[in-house]
Amino acid sequence: MRRTSLFLLLLLAACQQAAGPDQAGGGADTPSASGLERAAIESGVVADVGKISPVGLFQQRHEAGRDMLCIVPGRNGTLHFGLEAIFGAEQSCHGQGAARRAGDKLVLSFGGRDQCIIVAQYDGDQIALPGVVDMKCADLCDGRGSLEGVSFPRIAGQAGPAFAARDRAGESLCAPD
Repeated sequence: MRRTSLFLLLLLAACQQAAGPDQAGGGADTPSASGLERAAIESGVVADVGKISPVGLFQQRHEAGRDMLCIVPGRNGTLHFGLEAIFGAEQSCHGQGAARRAGDKLVLSFGGRDQCIIVAQYDGDQIALPGVVDMKCADLCDGRGSLEGVSFPRIAGQAGPAFAARDRAGESLCAPD
C-alpha cells in the first residue's frame, strides 16, 4: 500500500513539473492524458478495462430495495444481460437483452418493441447507467421507477453466479441461450 501511494505521489509530481507555466499553451512537450493513462496501465497501477470481461453478476442493496444486473456469454461470442432495479414495493424496472462492448462503454440493447438502448459506463468493477436515458426505456419501469443513474457494483466475475441470479419473482434473470 505504501509503495503504491509513493508511486502515485511521484507520478503526480512528475505530471505537475511537465505541465509548468511555460507549457500552459499546450506545447508539444505536454504529456497527454492518454499517455499518462497508458503508462499507468502498463505499470499495473490502473487496470486495463479492455481486458476485463463484463461477464458476471453486479448487485447493490440499498434501503429501498436491490439493483441487480447479470451478464452472460451467448452463442457466437455475444453477450446477454438481464437487470432488475427495485426502488420500493411498487416501483421497479426490469429488462433483458443483448450487450456489446465499445471501449469503456457497454451498449445495452433491451428486447421488445420499443428498442430501448442504454450506453453504460464500464470500469471493470462497476456498470453505471447515465443520468438521462431515452424515453423509450420508460416502459421497462413500473410506478415512478427509472433506470437513470442506477449503478451496479461487481460482486462476481464468473458466468455461474450470473446464470443463478433470480429476480424478485424468483425467475431467472439471465437464462442461457
